[in-house]
Amino acid sequence: MSEKNREGKRTARERLAVEREKQKSAERRRRALIVGASVVCVLGLAAVIGVLAANAGKDKGGDKAGPVVAPSGAQGKDALAIPVGKESAKSTLTVWEDFRCPACKGFEDRYRSTVHELTASGKLKVEYHLATIIDGNMGGSGSRTAANAAACAQDAAKFPAYHDVLYENQPPETDDAYADSAKLIDLAGKVDGLVTPAFRTCVEDGTHDSWVAKSGQAFQRGGFSGTPTVLLNGTNIYQDQSMTPAKLKQMVEEADKG
Repeated sequence: MSEKNREGKRTARERLAVEREKQKSAERRRRALIVGASVVCVLGLAAVIGVLAANAGKDKGGDKAGPVVAPSGAQGKDALAIPVGKESAKSTLTVWEDFRCPACKGFEDRYRSTVHELTASGKLKVEYHLATIIDGNMGGSGSRTAANAAACAQDAAKFPAYHDVLYENQPPETDDAYADSAKLIDLAGKVDGLVTPAFRTCVEDGTHDSWVAKSGQAFQRGGFSGTPTVLLNGTNIYQDQSMTPAKLKQMVEEADKG
């Protein structure tokens, strides 16, 4: 065999060896990428689990989870409704509301005196359900903290008056002022006899936070479009463009007559 042929075969073998080494290197890189991708997926799953766990803790009561403590006298499924008015009333107004919600304040400002008149006369019972959608939409915790304070007021049999005070002094939607327990206790001073050591402790400790979270979850499961959601004997009257305080009063009085 000539020197030239031997050199050609040696060069071909070298080229083949180089090519095989390239293939091995490519295979090692491919395996490394697969392993790396697997690690990323696991880390991603861990992150998702962490977020879900954190959110689950918040759902149970904001920054801390705890037992669900319903306010005194709460009624309905899972004791999520705060009742106002006589049980014997022939009409029931179901209100889903958020103390940070401007539209809820608008409803209260317009209908407050009529609702008070009808509940005082025994013709209407109101069931208040507290939601926290503004906390979710705008950030913060004022919806939850104010709802807890309102539940504390229910424990003291002062819910209706404190409910009105919270709406009368509602901060702008973007201002999370109701996240401050001291602010809520200060406003409670507008209700005679509400500010007691028991009320302070209830507000500051977030006694009903988990109950508020459960109410918020019920609102989400209910498929409601937003707050306020106002139902008269099961019919959504807030969506009725023709509804007025006078019309509400007429409907309740007619139902009372049977």
